[in-house]
Amino acid sequence: MEALKACYGDTPSDSDSESSSSSPTLVHSEGFTPLPPPPISLLNPPNSLGSQDFLQTGQTSRVRGFPHVDGNYALHVYIPICVPSPSKKELAAFLKKVSSQEPSLHAVDVDLPLNILCKNEENLEQAVLGREFHISLGRTVPIRVHQIDSMVSMLRQKLQTQQLYWIDFSKWEVFENDDHTRTFLSLEVVQGGLREIAKQIEAVNGVYKLHNLPEFYKDPRPHISLAWALGDISHSLKKVVEEVIKGSAVEKSVNKWSFTCKFKGIECKIGSKTYTICKLSDGH
Repeated sequence: MEALKACYGDTPSDSDSESSSSSPTLVHSEGFTPLPPPPISLLNPPNSLGSQDFLQTGQTSRVRGFPHVDGNYALHVYIPICVPSPSKKELAAFLKKVSSQEPSLHAVDVDLPLNILCKNEENLEQAVLGREFHISLGRTVPIRVHQIDSMVSMLRQKLQTQQLYWIDFSKWEVFENDDHTRTFLSLEVVQGGLREIAKQIEAVNGVYKLHNLPEFYKDPRPHISLAWALGDISHSLKKVVEEVIKGSAVEKSVNKWSFTCKFKGIECKIGSKTYTICKLSDGH
């Protein structure tokens, strides 16, 4: 999936991407105006539809922005992701190494340069890695108020029988948006959990289709974004990431710079309200 997901607020900043032959591209659809750079404040207040949805498909990652229309609400279906505490220290170490060589990086959803946050390891772990990330299961799109109840009801019906599985975030990837105004550092799901997420996307697509909404992109690439930079720095950032990973291989610590977490449920945000679509108990 060439994608990231997210609705952005008014300030520059996941996780919900890019354009180059080697890395995915964010493309905004015709007639839509891209928003200013993130943080990811998922969806704006009820009647405000300024949102972005990082989606990757094939070689294309897309930012979606749409204007405010009275009576419309921004819809986003996603898997909430929290980084496990034991993984935060190692991920923070990776981000610290990368940001020391690429000072233009900012933390997603935090309006501060990453290298400033890296001066205090505790702040880095809490401010950057302590937030909730999201894997998108559908595009972020506007829906009408009369569609809300049926949308939530049908999503719950289609996704009510989910089982526990593990999600492996094991590949660092660099994405840029289509107009080369933003670059993102992300962790992608390439093995564990990919098949299950693909099935969930298929179910969400079915509900979207019944509501005459655009389906998700083909060959989805689920991921979360941890940092962003203004402009197209994909080439230099990719080189930095490769060098850091290469160095970690020598140190035999590369596997520490990824993480695994349980799938615990699916949520749907419509306007400012969040609906639980399915939730797994701790017993699962």
